Amino acid sequence: MIYGYARVSTNGQSLAAQKTALETAGVDKIYSEKVSGAQGTRRQLERCLASLSEGDTIVVTRLDRLARSTRDLLNIVERVSEKGAGFRSLAEAWADTTTSAGRLMLTVIGGIAEFERDLIRSRTAEGRARAKAAGKSLGRPFKLTPHQQAEVRDRRASGESLRAIARSYNVSASTISRL
Repeated sequence: MIYGYARVSTNGQSLAAQKTALETAGVDKIYSEKVSGAQGTRRQLERCLASLSEGDTIVVTRLDRLARSTRDLLNIVERVSEKGAGFRSLAEAWADTTTSAGRLMLTVIGGIAEFERDLIRSRTAEGRARAKAAGKSLGRPFKLTPHQQAEVRDRRASGESLRAIARSYNVSASTISRL
């Protein structure tokens, strides 16, 4: 049996294009859901993986619809292969564990992607360190100027309510309470 898995991250997105592509590819049953890939448990993916048996195949339109990271992808593909099933991506023809060349490519590309992610992480950390050393402020800018912050502290010390102060500066009460 050929199973399909389709996922979109938000309710504003549509599953229709993925379902059409999977049907065109000859998928017998489609599991679909609207949930972030960052979620640890995706119910429909778990149901799809649980229904796999020897000789079945799971098909996705693109790898990012199945996994958020290389590690996640390799873990899912391992679970699929433990059941004696295959995995295939329509957009990435090299990601096809039903062939030995596809299994090799998936492993190699997975390693390269993980290496690239580590390089990006180290370059980002170096950039942050350089910016800090140069005295640049990291993060979101304050909504209130230092002068306004001093005024807020004075008004709060005199007993004025958080909401009243927040309304006068057009900010939320939590912004005022953090000061």
